[in-house]
Amino acid sequence: MRHRQTLLVAGAVGALVLGGLATATLPASAATSGCTVTYTVQSEWPGGFRADLNVTNLGDAMSDWTLTFDFPNSGQKVTQGWGAVWTQSGAGVSASSMSWNGSLDTDDSTSIGFVGAWRDANPEPASFALNGTPCTGSTTPTGGPTTTPSEDPTTSPPDGPAPQLSVSGNQIVTEDGDPYRLLGVDRSSAEFACVQGKGLFDSGPVDQASVDAMKAWNIHAVRLPLNEECWLGLNGSPSGAAYQEGIKDYVDLLVANGLNVILDLHWTWGAYTTGPDWHCTDVHATCQKPMPDAQYAPQFWAGVAETFKGNDAVVFDLFNEPYPDMASNWDKTLGWQCLRDGGTCAGIGYEVAGMQDLVDAVRDTGATNILMVSGLEWTNDMREWLAYMPNDPLNNIAASWHSYSFNRCVTESCWDSEIAPLMQEVPVVLGEFGQDNCGFDYMQGLVDWADANGLGYLAWTWNPWGCTSGAVLIKDWSGTPEPGVGEGYRSHLLTQSPYL
Repeated sequence: MRHRQTLLVAGAVGALVLGGLATATLPASAATSGCTVTYTVQSEWPGGFRADLNVTNLGDAMSDWTLTFDFPNSGQKVTQGWGAVWTQSGAGVSASSMSWNGSLDTDDSTSIGFVGAWRDANPEPASFALNGTPCTGSTTPTGGPTTTPSEDPTTSPPDGPAPQLSVSGNQIVTEDGDPYRLLGVDRSSAEFACVQGKGLFDSGPVDQASVDAMKAWNIHAVRLPLNEECWLGLNGSPSGAAYQEGIKDYVDLLVANGLNVILDLHWTWGAYTTGPDWHCTDVHATCQKPMPDAQYAPQFWAGVAETFKGNDAVVFDLFNEPYPDMASNWDKTLGWQCLRDGGTCAGIGYEVAGMQDLVDAVRDTGATNILMVSGLEWTNDMREWLAYMPNDPLNNIAASWHSYSFNRCVTESCWDSEIAPLMQEVPVVLGEFGQDNCGFDYMQGLVDWADANGLGYLAWTWNPWGCTSGAVLIKDWSGTPEPGVGEGYRSHLLTQSPYL
């Protein structure tokens, strides 16, 4: 993977900085007009690349803008972009502002980018113009950064422990009251390895080197799916005290390294025999059920809460991906009622624990951790979430949303109409997202929307399973990214900060 930086400046005063890199400072006598543009090739692969652009207006304030440039090579083209309306005619490329980033005062900046294709060679554009005003200048000199780390726009995980978190209004905040996003990955295997005879983490390392690999991606949060029966010592190996100790040790390591942890109840007890053949008919916690069970799920959460209470760097995701609406033949009202209240639910043959039961189980221990509560339809449907929100005496609840390219709500218009209004009332965390072809185009559009709206997100999955048709981010435990999905997500995370 190659990283190249190009700086183009017209009439700039001072140095332009991106990612800790700086260029030569122009004379203070330069005219206060024009623009600066940093063009960064974040990643490149045979026939494709991703470029990020940071645009600064040095002239008069503007209410909308258009950035233009020419590709030097006829084989270069924009295939998908974000942060602007992208068009291309021949070698000429145009990026026009969106409604939310069109206003640029003097010295204001905005970030945009695109995924492109190339043939034969992939040189940087030689010049740019903003609303017709040229931006010309020099190439970034070699020799490394000339700025202080504080000027870097990203925020790496701190050397100290992860922040203690709580809900304030519609935001997650640190103990200092700073708005904070959970940005990171899901680390699968603790939900299934124990019941498949593979140990706790499917032979994957949970040591300092593996955490350092995550930190190198600028990961700030890790979501850990868990197995109910293994935690309670009812089934699997390790189980009971050994399983609990393994989870606690890994959580403690992550938190000590500055990474928040989301503990997710993923696989549970209870036979679901009325669904399609591909659903889970095994009574044991060996696959995904439509709802948690009343027999063991409250006991599971009481135990997890007792273990981690007092450590509010840990968040509790009460149940992974409910689908009681499918079990009730897509009766959404019955589905929402089942989700909140539990009991006897249509189409489900075991007694169900509702989200209110699980909230109560956690709070009865005295634990104050943030609770994440899912929606319907594998938690992609959040339309009635507020109406069926469980009661929390601490008002410390966030909504848990998942979004994959094959779900129903997969367009920006859907996110604007269904997710954005919910975000006005409560924090929303995108606990899982991905796409089914190992690419990054759907995911790129989603994280760009999330960034513009202050939403935290965690991608599936930090496991080296080989990406052939799904969202697998890494090739090995040292964090080598998979082409497409891994390259794209790593490059994006490196530009992000969890602080709003």
